[in-house]
Amino acid sequence: MSAAHQQAPARPVPYQPSLEQAEDNETAVDTQICENLRHISETTLKNAGSPLRSVHAKSHGLLIGKLSVPGDLPTALAQGLFAKPGTYDIIIRLSTTPGDVLRDAISTPRGMAIKILGVEGERAAGSDADTTQDFVLVNGPAFNAPNAAGVLQSLKLLAPTADEMEPAKQIFSAVARGAEAVIEAVGGESGTLKSLGGHPETDMLGDSYYSQTPILYGDYIAKIGVFPTAPGLLARTGADVKNNGEPNFLRNLVVDYFLQNAGSWDLRVQLCTNLETMPIEDASVVWPETESPYLTVATISVPAQDPWTIDKIAAIDEGLSFTPWHALAAHRPLGSVNRARKSAYEMSAKFRAENQHKAIIEPHKLSDLTGGDDIGAPAAYAPRT
Repeated sequence: MSAAHQQAPARPVPYQPSLEQAEDNETAVDTQICENLRHISETTLKNAGSPLRSVHAKSHGLLIGKLSVPGDLPTALAQGLFAKPGTYDIIIRLSTTPGDVLRDAISTPRGMAIKILGVEGERAAGSDADTTQDFVLVNGPAFNAPNAAGVLQSLKLLAPTADEMEPAKQIFSAVARGAEAVIEAVGGESGTLKSLGGHPETDMLGDSYYSQTPILYGDYIAKIGVFPTAPGLLARTGADVKNNGEPNFLRNLVVDYFLQNAGSWDLRVQLCTNLETMPIEDASVVWPETESPYLTVATISVPAQDPWTIDKIAAIDEGLSFTPWHALAAHRPLGSVNRARKSAYEMSAKFRAENQHKAIIEPHKLSDLTGGDDIGAPAAYAPRT
């Protein structure tokens, strides 16, 4: 259904500060999360020789495109960035979730980070000088932990694996994928197994991507989703792909597609209409689409291009950071997980900048990037592996 003809849910829940409830030990938990993520970064720096992101370290494609907001959205959807029509330059980074760069035979959840440029308006805390809006998305509708304490528990499992030998991770990944397939065959799902290498071997270009955690949506509360609309992407939705031994199998799929084809997606929001079934402070809950469907508020278009060039690696993969806290005040991240993300993502960006001896910038326009929107010369597929 097009944005012009869809109806917003009749009764979205108005946001009020009392809906967010910080836990008593949240500050201490956030500190421990940063310590565990820094341990991952220090370990991968020692092993790989390059400072990597603490999560989503491996890129599979870097894209330049446009986001277009229509002018006829219903009032409940016409909020914040989406309150008036406009077209914005965007940068997209496709990734997988671990904090170390692994062969793609180790199958983990996939990510899509979007940076929207030239966004004017009151800013969220810590991004006062910026004019960007980031959406950090993963190919599943809910987070694998309910809150910051759950994130810490997961990190305590993951952090020691950053120093494990890759062959052992490949063996475990194969076992985990088998176990996950059994669970999914009976209607279940294990976020832990997926994060440890048990993600099904599907084509990431056909996936839909979700914020998983809620954000402020002007007067309301929402989750964000990005859904493929280009026929070439839809044809890949749910498609099983078998890695033929290529260490950068997913990147090769992305490069082969975008060298010849354009891509398009709908950016949709799911408004909170029921705090019992759509909680703010428990990010592990899938908000039921039967109560509040995802509704289109913008479209994304990406022309055919080389998604892995020397210029893009330097300008985007090395030169930028993505965080939900690069945001308008109207789209401030909500909930325990997002509060923990603020300091964690700031730590990761600072660590990378210090150890790569190169500033991480927050661009106002494409020309702020080295190489701008020029796709540049082709790069080797695996400069860091």
